[in-house]
Amino acid sequence: MPYGLSAEALAAAEAEADLESLAAGTRLRARFAPELAAAALTQAALRRRARTKFGDAAGSLWFTRDGLEQATRPEVADLHAQRFVAAGVRRVVDLGCGIGSDAVAFVRAGLDVLAVERDPATADVARANLATAVAAAGGSVHAEVVVADVADVIAAGIEPGVGVFADPARRDARGRVWRAQDFSPDLGSLLALAGGVSGGERVLGLKLGPALPHALVPPDAEAEWVSHHGDVVEVALWHGPGSVPGRRSALLAPDRRLVAGPAHLDVRAPGAYVFEPDGAVVRSGAVGVLGERLGAGLLAEQIAYLTADALVETPYATAFAVEQVLPYDLKALRRWVREAGIGRLEVKKRGLDVDPAQLRRDLRPKGDGSATLLLSRAPTGTVALVVHRVVAPG
Repeated sequence: MPYGLSAEALAAAEAEADLESLAAGTRLRARFAPELAAAALTQAALRRRARTKFGDAAGSLWFTRDGLEQATRPEVADLHAQRFVAAGVRRVVDLGCGIGSDAVAFVRAGLDVLAVERDPATADVARANLATAVAAAGGSVHAEVVVADVADVIAAGIEPGVGVFADPARRDARGRVWRAQDFSPDLGSLLALAGGVSGGERVLGLKLGPALPHALVPPDAEAEWVSHHGDVVEVALWHGPGSVPGRRSALLAPDRRLVAGPAHLDVRAPGAYVFEPDGAVVRSGAVGVLGERLGAGLLAEQIAYLTADALVETPYATAFAVEQVLPYDLKALRRWVREAGIGRLEVKKRGLDVDPAQLRRDLRPKGDGSATLLLSRAPTGTVALVVHRVVAPG
């Protein structure tokens, strides 16, 4: 077990109702050495936190604090694995594997894995997670974790026919880094792995932050912005067999895809409905395509709110029915809140320098009613739309 843990110490920690309580620490230290007790309590706490991302599987996995935060969600990791399988890859090198969430998915998909991790403690965690995955697969696949710097592995060369997956570090000692050249390894070094191998292009997948500018996406790469339960979790860049060079798309996991393309939408006054596109649709540049499907226009240029007079079913946006169109004026809005008896108020906005939480406080909601206020620029100026969520027919 990682961290020198024992099954007995971990079981004792997991039996505690409040892992952060003084009593829990006292009980474990009475039975185990202080370092062992602390490690068991930490791991039990991480497993509980991990349930929101990993579900019941969290109880058999190992985590680090940073690793849990950065780990790919299992359903999204399975999408990565399916890419390699569909392309005919049988072995994947996972560069910068962290705690091994993607590598575990590769094993589940029947792929052999060589996982590379620079930090020895994190590598131990990945090794334990992969051992569990290999055992669940009946030992039919091979998985190995090596402690090495990813740059050294790239410099040494990766044999042809092997797929490569990488999730470059986007943090340093000072926090998050935004420039691609500051990723570790840098984006250019990773993209260079796509070509120049015997037998043609290599299958290469890169997991990057969804805020990656389109200008940094190579023209010959496929880019898909992935949304999972409404959260935009990544942009994945793909090269080689199975990819569609130049395609930019929004993927609502597991299988709803909207491909961006040329589209023209007129700016128009608010209609009976407003559609708020999923974040992956916005990031991928597919708002125009979605608008054409909905027969909608834009509330304003460069603002990702669509409006139409008819309700159309779509998984790619949340639909709101417009109840009122109010001027964006604090006194008028406060009067509306008071007269309508609004006590629970949701404020949504795009394209405005407004703090929704502060505006909510300024409007002094009080009462039994509830409402959603949507703020946006519009042809007549900034408006406040009183809306409610609707479910499209069918």
